[in-house]
Amino acid sequence: MNAKPIQVTSPLLPPLEEFVPYLERIWESRILTNGGSMHQALEKALCAYLGVEHIALFANGTLALVTALQALRITGEVITTPYSFVATAHSLLWNGIKPVFVDVDPVTYNLDPAKVEAAITPQTTAILPVHCYGTPCDVDGIDRIAENYNLKVIYDAAHAFGVRDGRGSVLRHGDLSVLSFHATKVFNTFEGGAIICPDARTKQRIDHLKNFGFVNETTVVAPGINGKMNEVCAAFGLLQLKHIDHALARRAQIDGLYRRLLTGVPGLRSLRPPAGVTGNHAYFPLMVGEEYALQRDQLYQLLRDQKVLVRRYFYPLISEFPMYRGLPSAAAGNLPVASTAARQVLCLPIHPELADEDVMRICDLVTAPARVRAA
Repeated sequence: MNAKPIQVTSPLLPPLEEFVPYLERIWESRILTNGGSMHQALEKALCAYLGVEHIALFANGTLALVTALQALRITGEVITTPYSFVATAHSLLWNGIKPVFVDVDPVTYNLDPAKVEAAITPQTTAILPVHCYGTPCDVDGIDRIAENYNLKVIYDAAHAFGVRDGRGSVLRHGDLSVLSFHATKVFNTFEGGAIICPDARTKQRIDHLKNFGFVNETTVVAPGINGKMNEVCAAFGLLQLKHIDHALARRAQIDGLYRRLLTGVPGLRSLRPPAGVTGNHAYFPLMVGEEYALQRDQLYQLLRDQKVLVRRYFYPLISEFPMYRGLPSAAAGNLPVASTAARQVLCLPIHPELADEDVMRICDLVTAPARVRAA
């Protein structure tokens, strides 16, 4: 079989000729980093697009997470999810903070507020939830707990670019929200990230932290890091914003086609955003249950053998990696819903360039085992 592999995701790349004028402006200015005109323009444009007041751009989402924790002076223990990409918990370890894992909700796979409250100790200083697959967390439940126990909340919103609920952008919740603009994300700047800031004073502190703590040429006020986004990435982000609405619309079409073709297959379940939420269709997670004709890993291998490069996001759980599995909160018995999700999830390809014919081929491969069993 010589069919071209179907990637689980593919970076949004506008026409190259549209990018050249941006590069020419950078060459003319000879400013490559340190908050140049492209950087400033992208911050302004993203605030307008996302419906937020203040944003601080970063070289990547992980540096943004690490800096967000620094900006709020988080210490001690932070309650977080085991069902995410490792950067979520790694950002805690880089700050000398102890992660405390709690289980997730069986419908959204986001942090379960009841489990969060039960895990609070005198050492708990913050909650680090993830809007998993772009589905908003129970922000009201988390905010109530944070207020009752005087905890900070930093949302890992790496999946949630452009996601809105009935009150506006989901990025406005918590003390800070952190975005990733990695190449695989809905909106990318090659590499990049950002922190959504609630006010100008917080943004100023974060801007100092991401530039070694410098306030001016001779004044350093904090042990900062080099987290700045460069001008080329910022320019690419400006170009991306011109195409993002089309990309999101195409993702929605693909999502709808998957749902139509896979509805009613025994043992298969797809996640749906809550009512009133405008999603970004960043992922298409399929849950492979016991009633399906194959086990999850058998379907994974069947598809990859046919050059459909599906992924098991998120498997294994963060809590199962060596640097975390010794923590009391990492015990599988404490995390039954997350453990089941990690055993069942299979993310199907979804990106703007994916053709309907490829979606139909993928669905035919997925439904074939069920048809054989039924026969």
